[in-house]
Amino acid sequence: MALSGLDIYKLLPKTNCRQCGLATCLAFAMQLAKKAVVIEKCPFITPEAKNILEAQALPPIKLISLGSGESKLDIGNETVMFRHEEKFRNPAGLGFIIEDSLNEGQIRSALEKINRLKFERVGQALEVNLVAIKQSKDAKRFIEATKLVLSNTSLPLMLISSDPASLKGAAELSKERRPLLYCATKDNASQIGRIAKELDLPLVAAGKNIDELAQLTGELNALGVNNLILDTGSKPVTEKIWDLTQIRRQALKKSNRALGYPALVIVEAADPYEEAIEAAAYISKYAGLVLIKGIETWEVLSILTLRQNIYTDPQKPLQIEPKLYPIGQASQNSPVLITTNFSLSYYTVLGEVEASKIPSYILSVDTEGMSVLTAWAAEKFNAQSITRSLEKFGVKEAIKHKNLIIPGYVAVMSGDLEEQSGFKVIVGPKEAAGIPAFLKNLN
Repeated sequence: MALSGLDIYKLLPKTNCRQCGLATCLAFAMQLAKKAVVIEKCPFITPEAKNILEAQALPPIKLISLGSGESKLDIGNETVMFRHEEKFRNPAGLGFIIEDSLNEGQIRSALEKINRLKFERVGQALEVNLVAIKQSKDAKRFIEATKLVLSNTSLPLMLISSDPASLKGAAELSKERRPLLYCATKDNASQIGRIAKELDLPLVAAGKNIDELAQLTGELNALGVNNLILDTGSKPVTEKIWDLTQIRRQALKKSNRALGYPALVIVEAADPYEEAIEAAAYISKYAGLVLIKGIETWEVLSILTLRQNIYTDPQKPLQIEPKLYPIGQASQNSPVLITTNFSLSYYTVLGEVEASKIPSYILSVDTEGMSVLTAWAAEKFNAQSITRSLEKFGVKEAIKHKNLIIPGYVAVMSGDLEEQSGFKVIVGPKEAAGIPAFLKNLN
C-alpha cells in the first residue's frame, strides 16, 4: 500500500525550512504523496528515510521492456485495479505462436500475414506486438526457425523451449533484439536464470500457483534476474482469471514485491472464436501479454479493438484536430456536414460520407472531445461554437453555397445557428447510418 501524506511526514526532518519551496514539511509530504514533487527537494532527509520513500515510489508492478527499436513493447507499470481510478498505462501485448515444425514456406507466409496486421481505428494505430517461436523438434531446427523469424519480422521475439541448451543457443543468436525467454520453473530456475542473467534478457517465471510463483521470483531475484513476467500455466478460463486478479491485487493492495510483475497467458483454445473470446477475457482482466495461434484479420482486429477500448484513458476523451476536412474530391459545391471533434463521432460520420461516394466537407467543431448530445448538453456544441468554427476554418471561402447540415439530434439549434452564422441550416439524419441516403437525395 502506498504511504499516505502523514506516513511520509513522519519520515521527514520536520524543520519547516522551506528550502523545498513549500511552507511546511507537512505540505511537502502531501505533495510527495501525490507524486507532485520529488524527494530530492528535501535537503535534510536522512539516507534511511530516503531509501524507504524511494522504495515506496517504485511502481507496484515492474515495467518490463521486450524487443528493441521502434517495435519495443513495454508492459507492466500499472498502478490501479480499475481504470476509472486513474488509467491503465501500457496496453497488453498481443503475440503469435509459430512452431518450428512448420516448413520454411509456412513460416514465411505466417510472418508476412502477421506483419500486415496493422489497422487504424478512430485515428489510432492498432498493431500486434510479438512473435513467439516454439520448439517442437531438435535444437538445430529451433535455431533455423529463429533465424528465419529474425530475418522476416521486426517484432519483438519470445523463445519457447524446455531444453536449456536450445534456449541459450537461440537466445545468443537473437540477443540484440532482447527476446523474452520461456520459461524458468522451480526445477530449472538456477539453470535458466543464469542464461537470462548472462545475456541480460527478460524471463518468464512459471509456477502452478501464486505461492509457487512468489517463491520462484525470490530465487530468480537472488540470482540477479529482475526482469520477469509471470505465468501460472494452463488452466480453465475462470481459474486463470482468478490467478491474474490475485496477482494484481497482491502487487497493488498488499505491496507484494514477489508478485509485482506483469503476467502472461498462452491461449490454447483450438476454435478461433473461443480463442478470441479467451484472449479478450484475459486482456480485460490484467494479462500483460497474451499469446494466440490465430492470425486471421477478423480475429486479431476484434481483440485489438477491445484492447484499445480498455486502455483508453477514461478521463481524456479521444479527439481529433478540429478543422474543415475535405472528403474525396471536395469542391466549392460540396455539402458541409457539422459534427464534434470526438474521434468516434467524426470517424463514424467519415465512414458514412465515404460510403455515399459524394465528395463533401466535414467541419469538426472543438467540443473538448465530447460527442454530439453530450457537447450540446454541456453547451460546447451550439450556435456560437459552430459559428466560431465556420469563421476560423474558412468555410465561406471553401464553398459557393450557404448550406450547412447539422445532426438531427440537435435540430433545435437550427434557428439560432442560421441567425448567428448567416448560413441556411439543413437538419440531417439523427443516426450516421442515414447519411449516405440523405446525401444522395439532398438535391
